[in-house]
Amino acid sequence: MTAPHDHQVEESRSVFEGRIISVRTDRVTMPGDTTSQREYVVHPGAVGAVVLDQGRVLLVNQYRHPVRRRLDELPAGLLDEPGEPALAAAQRELAEEAGLAAETWHVLVDTLTSPGMSDEAIRVFLARDVRVVDREVQVHEEADMTTQWLPLEEAVRQVLGGRIENAMAAVGILAADRAARDGFAGLRPADAPWPSRKTG
Repeated sequence: MTAPHDHQVEESRSVFEGRIISVRTDRVTMPGDTTSQREYVVHPGAVGAVVLDQGRVLLVNQYRHPVRRRLDELPAGLLDEPGEPALAAAQRELAEEAGLAAETWHVLVDTLTSPGMSDEAIRVFLARDVRVVDREVQVHEEADMTTQWLPLEEAVRQVLGGRIENAMAAVGILAADRAARDGFAGLRPADAPWPSRKTG
């Protein structure tokens, strides 16, 4: 059995720098003494929260321009600052988007959204024992954001039926359903290591 090929980056350059993302192109060594060009989106990472209360899950609904329509999603957002704790970011987004805080937090699931074209890593938390908190007036895409509570079983049906398509929401809802069936045993603590998160 041969050892796995070590994919070395021979050259890397930025071809686009945006407000949030950038695009890089790398020349990478491939098996058979060849090289290949790989273009990918560099993303700061994101967090979201499956908020459960009395068997219901909280969904937010907002317009997403790349797909030209509104989507049901989880309260979520970007890691705004380098080194920002993921839990703090999730707590901030929950307050900003839904006017809620939660007393009990666990890591629910980590995922790489599209590793063939982006380095975006997301962490989805499970948030329980919620209460209402004050929040600032929302602007931009959050100005017309709406929220709804949906029974978790109905949310699962909507994922499987293709009505909830947002990747973070689909993964989080299905993971939360399984976690609930297991009595929430085995969930990681809210500060569990996140190996895929970029630190630089």
